[in-house]
Amino acid sequence: MAGRGFGKTRTGAEWTRASVRTFRLVNIIGATADDARDIMVEGESGLLAICPPHERPEYIPSKRRLAWPNGAVSLIFTADEPERLRGKQHERLWADEIAAWRYPDAWDQAMLGLRLGADPRIVATTTPRPTPFIRALIDAPTTVVTRGSTYDNADNLAPAFMEQIIRRYEGTRLGRQELLAELLTDVEGALWTHAMIDTARVRRAPDLARCVVAIDPATTSGEHADETGIVVAAKGVDGHAYILADLTCRLSPDGWARRAVNAYNELAADRIVAEVNNGGDMVRQTIHTVDRRVAYRAVTATRGKRIRAEPIAALYEQGQVHHVGTLPDLEDQMTAFVAGTYDGRDDRVDALVWALTDLMLGGPRGAAAF
Repeated sequence: MAGRGFGKTRTGAEWTRASVRTFRLVNIIGATADDARDIMVEGESGLLAICPPHERPEYIPSKRRLAWPNGAVSLIFTADEPERLRGKQHERLWADEIAAWRYPDAWDQAMLGLRLGADPRIVATTTPRPTPFIRALIDAPTTVVTRGSTYDNADNLAPAFMEQIIRRYEGTRLGRQELLAELLTDVEGALWTHAMIDTARVRRAPDLARCVVAIDPATTSGEHADETGIVVAAKGVDGHAYILADLTCRLSPDGWARRAVNAYNELAADRIVAEVNNGGDMVRQTIHTVDRRVAYRAVTATRGKRIRAEPIAALYEQGQVHHVGTLPDLEDQMTAFVAGTYDGRDDRVDALVWALTDLMLGGPRGAAAF
């Protein structure tokens, strides 16, 4: 359990490499299929990069496996598909970024398969989040926790990374989690708590009556610009709201518009809702340049963030809003959001508030539809 840039991936990869010298079935699980491929297998600190030629496995993407020179095999799984773990067995298992797994029940399926050999083990590498899953794992008598911070590996990180990341996050609550790997508790005065979100979490949404894609556009673009908040939410036939996806990104206007429009089309959403305080008519033009058929509503923030967010937090308290799976970055923002004192970004929270206002509160004042 360590901060960003500590070397968690390298640690997991080296442990896996060492394990295949003794064990025949050493499997790996990534948070997503892309993460498993791009980070755990093909990444700069991944298995293909850290193995010398005589130990390097053959990567067989079509079979989702690594075939090692000595005959050992590593099956590749993703926590986004827990059912694929059902019935699979492991002698050793590397699970990466478990705090970011959208469906923590993938861990249960993995543990049920950890039954081969005399001493089956799993190594989990992650930056922490205070979820019930992570807390329970830390408290388990069979768990050994190794901790580390970003600063422990500073000599091996690019100076620009250290300067930019530390300048932005050092001394903040998010920095304590992402750099120092502290397992943080709820923030006093925050509108949302982890318990409030976890209690209403669901594995799947019911049939949907309406769906919206909400955007809080960044005013600048580039590597170090603010993110553009994009949250997809729907209203079920049961009258409750379901948060389906957090697609927040740091892209150009064309990039975030395409991401939002793709979600709109894939989910057959009813409209895109976008805040236009800083973007004006540019936001509508950018979206309609991508797809002129998109139903669009512009909204303007005429009240403070807390005033807009309080009715949404009340819906959570009443159990009317459910997150489908885990949405780690969005939930981190929500549970740290104290209006007037919040020391991080609120782009995801803003997009969430606009989406739920449109779905559950009849839409905001000052909204214009095109």
